[in-house]
Amino acid sequence: MQYEWIDNWGGAPMEPTADYSGRTHGIVATASNQIIVFRQSNPAVLVYDTQGTLLDAWGAGFNGAHGMTLVNEQGQEFLWLTDTRGAMVKTTLTGEIVQELPAPDLPFYRTGKFSPTWIAVNEEGCGGNGDVWVADGYGQSYVHRYDKRGAYFHTISGEEGAAGRFNCPHGIWMDNRTTDRTLLIADRGQRRIQVYDLEGNYLRVFGADLLTSPCSFASDGSDLLIPELRVGLTILDAQGALRQRIGWNEEICQAADWPNGTRDKLGAGRFNSPHAATADHDGNLYVVEWMTVGRVTKLKRIG
Repeated sequence: MQYEWIDNWGGAPMEPTADYSGRTHGIVATASNQIIVFRQSNPAVLVYDTQGTLLDAWGAGFNGAHGMTLVNEQGQEFLWLTDTRGAMVKTTLTGEIVQELPAPDLPFYRTGKFSPTWIAVNEEGCGGNGDVWVADGYGQSYVHRYDKRGAYFHTISGEEGAAGRFNCPHGIWMDNRTTDRTLLIADRGQRRIQVYDLEGNYLRVFGADLLTSPCSFASDGSDLLIPELRVGLTILDAQGALRQRIGWNEEICQAADWPNGTRDKLGAGRFNSPHAATADHDGNLYVVEWMTVGRVTKLKRIG
């Protein structure tokens, strides 16, 4: 696959405001082919067309803006937003909050912090039951399961299976590419992906031989997009084999000021710190990066 690299897509609205860093942390493409970015700024949510024209902006108070997940419920789309300071909210595409999850009331959070990084939903439209799964990637490294009404159900730690304890389960994703639907967990601290069934039973682990730092997931047809913080976009095929790496730049991590002061050290076509990705209806890819002031790169499909 070939792409045209479009740097700093979306332009000036990425500038930080007040005490916010402007880091771009989440990105999704809607059914109407709008591109939505979640960033640590005010407003936190930016809505674009595929040409990079800003259409809407909303969302205050997300200083820890992090993961963003798009879901479809009976033809209406919603966003699940996670803030590393503890907030987990479901909103309309125009910013109305329709549901909030409570932090799990578990003994280890009485002394340790809860810091959620991503949400995955077992969507009813895909044959699921509406369960909401939450990754506590920056807290105690657990993944929690809630029912669709927001009631806490149970927790997994990685110790259920042969792969062992999670270490920064940063991103989670409901893999709906086949009828054998599974939950993918980006076990970033251990450079691998753990796979569970939708009841929380361990199935397998993969990726330790080819991944460096998986952050999150998205799909482009049957391909799996994995933005890796250190440093590039990895694309796997339907069987989990390496298909392509884009913008690979792991040496940038050796800079003393990585990731926040390295923008002027980047060459053409090289990433700095990918955090999330999405694909639009035309096969174009968009990648956001964890760096001060943020960055959105569009990879325009040309072949």
